[in-house]
Amino acid sequence: MLCLQTSFTMKKQFIHQTALVETESIGEGTSIWAFAHVMKHARIGSNCNVGDHCFIESGAEIGNNVTIKNGCMIWEGITVEDGVFIGPNVLFTNDRYPRSPRLPEAEKRYSTKNWLLPTRIKRGVSIGAGAVLMPGITIGKYATVAAGAVVVKDVPAFGLVVGNPARQRGWVCKCGQVLTFKNKIGECQNCKSTFKMENNLTVQLIG
Repeated sequence: MLCLQTSFTMKKQFIHQTALVETESIGEGTSIWAFAHVMKHARIGSNCNVGDHCFIESGAEIGNNVTIKNGCMIWEGITVEDGVFIGPNVLFTNDRYPRSPRLPEAEKRYSTKNWLLPTRIKRGVSIGAGAVLMPGITIGKYATVAAGAVVVKDVPAFGLVVGNPARQRGWVCKCGQVLTFKNKIGECQNCKSTFKMENNLTVQLIG
């Protein structure tokens, strides 16, 4: 659940003097660094960090405790839930068949928002540097997208995806460590959380 009803004027944020911030919906404790541009009607939660040269378009929603490294592009229709890490130069998309809206042949298509395909990045996800996410997908909670991956379909919770196009190569813990399984039971060597694999398609945290 996103909690974004915060005031730009009443809460303490840090906004670099070279950043262009047009929205009033920024949570307490959020920092926005040099040359970033956050458009009107974008929403950013509390305790976030938005790096240099990021662009966040109107209609994008960012939850609490999110880290967005330098050079990321987050467009309308992108929802980023709490605790997500977005590495440098990650690119999101929101239109599967893009044309210039100024092209006469595409004018009818862009007369409504039917072209817009929302993307949701769920709680605790990590997205590696330079990854590209195609529109209309969901990245499940605590999943990891490897650096440089091109993600064209949904990623399950705790999934690890790699490559172009991205394919699942394993599972990760809530803390981010890769899991190993024996007899469909996996234990994180870092935090000792325990998981159960179901039909090789999903894993469930059991302890």
